[in-house]
Amino acid sequence: MIKYDSIAALVREAGARGMKISELCLADQAEELGHTEEEVFRHMEESFDVMVESTVRGQDPDMRSTSGLTGGEGYKMMRYATERSGGLSGGFMTRAMSRAMAVSNCNAAMGRIVAAPTAGSCGILPGCLVSMYEEKRAEKRDIVLSLFTAGAFGMVVAEKASVAGAQGGCQAECGSAAGMAAAALVELMGGNPERCAAAFGMAIANQLGLVCDPVAGLVEIPCIKRNVAGVMIAFSSADMALSGIDLKIPADECIDAMREVGESLPESLKETAGGGLAATPTGRRLREQVFGKQE
Repeated sequence: MIKYDSIAALVREAGARGMKISELCLADQAEELGHTEEEVFRHMEESFDVMVESTVRGQDPDMRSTSGLTGGEGYKMMRYATERSGGLSGGFMTRAMSRAMAVSNCNAAMGRIVAAPTAGSCGILPGCLVSMYEEKRAEKRDIVLSLFTAGAFGMVVAEKASVAGAQGGCQAECGSAAGMAAAALVELMGGNPERCAAAFGMAIANQLGLVCDPVAGLVEIPCIKRNVAGVMIAFSSADMALSGIDLKIPADECIDAMREVGESLPESLKETAGGGLAATPTGRRLREQVFGKQE
């Protein structure tokens, strides 16, 4: 059984067995749950199907969050991608951004999503992997397998640090999700476990210190747009890793640094809505708009 307490250990074990990290994780989870590998795979496939569904449902231009603060961002970005020939970032990346926001829109409107690893970061993995599935024509089985790689990396983060904004800031949510997505993308593109780890570390490093400051305490502002940043970081980190670039800091040390930074953040910047954007004049006004004046 795998302990998921070290990225280095995952990489070594996969190398020793001549397996991808996804294959290693799938076999381990099947053993732990007492199911066949195919049964565990099918369960993950169902999760991916929910991801696909949420990218579509969240594109509804009339969908609004229960607070009324957000809605339609994914639709607007998809329309922009169509009308402006992909915009500055190109069609593929702009549509990936749209999917990430659409899933976050779906979440804010109480729709069904996959919290991978959290609801606040729910758009990052779908933004990356659904886009690879629908636009790059990646095989569905390969996409689903890559989710096991993402899950393996996420379990290590949960063991060594945290994936909760309330404990580690948004670096623990969107940072972890971007790292998980980057590792999945590298494996999907044929990268070995070492390259997956490099991509993961780069994504973590590029969101190190990101605070959690949800306006009105709701997972909407600025969370929805931070999912877009996570998608962009995941793709760029995967490309850097696939090119052979190294971060130079091992992935496990990146996680340790994230934990230490999270522990040093004040409580006002850890999902309490007491600082950052939530504490700006407009942030406070929007809170009053939703909840009324506070006594």
